[in-house]
Amino acid sequence: MKYLYGMTAALFVLSLCKSREKTLMALRMSVKTITRFLPAFLTMLIMISIVLYVIPDRIISAYLGSGNKLTGVLLASMFGSVTMMPGFIAFPLCGILLKKGVPYMVLSALSTTLMMVGVLTYPIEKEYFGMRVTVIRNVMSFIIAVIVAFITGIFYGEVL
Repeated sequence: MKYLYGMTAALFVLSLCKSREKTLMALRMSVKTITRFLPAFLTMLIMISIVLYVIPDRIISAYLGSGNKLTGVLLASMFGSVTMMPGFIAFPLCGILLKKGVPYMVLSALSTTLMMVGVLTYPIEKEYFGMRVTVIRNVMSFIIAVIVAFITGIFYGEVL
């Protein structure tokens, strides 16, 4: 991680040397973007933290972790399908769940469906793309998410 920070700092200095105006303009734009997303990010993080604090680890582990992995994948997939969460919130959530003992394949199913399947966005998608395309896209995304989860499980030795 230190290498990444060092490389970022070096590229930032190089950018400053090449065009100070453009670099400072990009920096201002990034600060505006961060300040725009920060309230939503903190709110979601606080809500997730409260839910994870209230629900005991043994319950999370029983439903998503140590029990039947197929059940865990299907539960995580269904939860991810009806919930909408951007990646910058989904990935830290998966990191927290990983520390609580949830297997990688379940986390893969959760994070993939969180970002690919949109039950909450169905009305908007139906308006723009039509019902047929929306249903096909969501069903295919769900199937792909489950396949990705099982491939992840194979790579991490959680399946077979």
